[in-house]
Amino acid sequence: MFTGIIEGTGTVEKISRSETNIDFFLRCAFAHELKVDQSLAHNGCCLTVVEILDDQYKVTAINETLEKTNLGKWELGTEVNLERCVKIDGRLDGHIVQGHVDTTGTVTEIRNLDGSHMITIEYNETEEYMTVAQGSITVNGISLTVAESGSGRFQVAIIPYTWTFTNLNKLKTGDMVNLEFDIIGKYLTQLMKKNATQ
Repeated sequence: MFTGIIEGTGTVEKISRSETNIDFFLRCAFAHELKVDQSLAHNGCCLTVVEILDDQYKVTAINETLEKTNLGKWELGTEVNLERCVKIDGRLDGHIVQGHVDTTGTVTEIRNLDGSHMITIEYNETEEYMTVAQGSITVNGISLTVAESGSGRFQVAIIPYTWTFTNLNKLKTGDMVNLEFDIIGKYLTQLMKKNATQ
């Protein structure tokens, strides 16, 4: 489990394809603290560390992951948001994040508000995946509050700290981002659907 509070960013140093899988080698400041078989969220996608090489480590994305996330768009030099799983004795500063990306969205607008930024994201809304104003959403692994919610779109306001210390400042209009919707909302939706059919 994760909280959506980004620890730092990593850089893609090498990409290797094996059948339908892709092995990514990333460099980050805390690579020496990682362990093989450890869960690590990459832009909100939970991947398992399978190898450690000094200040680099290796993770593998299988085809299902590549189809549901933006990992297939990564190139050499891509900056990735990183978060290690939450410690049981730690504070839950963001919200409950599973590291299971639901779908992707497209950045349609980035506005500089002279001290903060407002990002508009569009996605294919379904009964399962929806946002509510002031609710939680995970964008590229970052726990954010929905500022405005519409049909198939939402906006998030980004504080200067988050803008500076995550890869949001690298986004451009048209970029694909990973989205994980609030787990409580997803359970409630499924429960309501189940009750409606009984």
